[in-house]
Amino acid sequence: MPLLCGGTTAAKDADEAVQKICDELKPHVEEKAGRTFNVFTAKSYKTQVVAGTNYFIKVQVGDEECVHMRVYKMLPHAGEKLELHGIQTQKSHQDAIEYF
Repeated sequence: MPLLCGGTTAAKDADEAVQKICDELKPHVEEKAGRTFNVFTAKSYKTQVVAGTNYFIKVQVGDEECVHMRVYKMLPHAGEKLELHGIQTQKSHQDAIEYF
């Protein structure tokens, strides 16, 4: 199935690279959420190719609680910097990752 321009991919299991993004942005997520997380494990993600890549990542932050992160990764010529563009809190393991 071809990737739709501007559309997101199907959800995939998180890998080491996605966990690394989560680890790097955890302090920013905690600041936006107004709390700290003892657990911060990437579970799954979707990507969207734009002028760079948007990552929509489901992160386990407690036994039953997840946070969804929207992260923008710049193109290589721009230094591949990461920017946290938003979070959604109080998500469950069953909540699908949606564009936001």
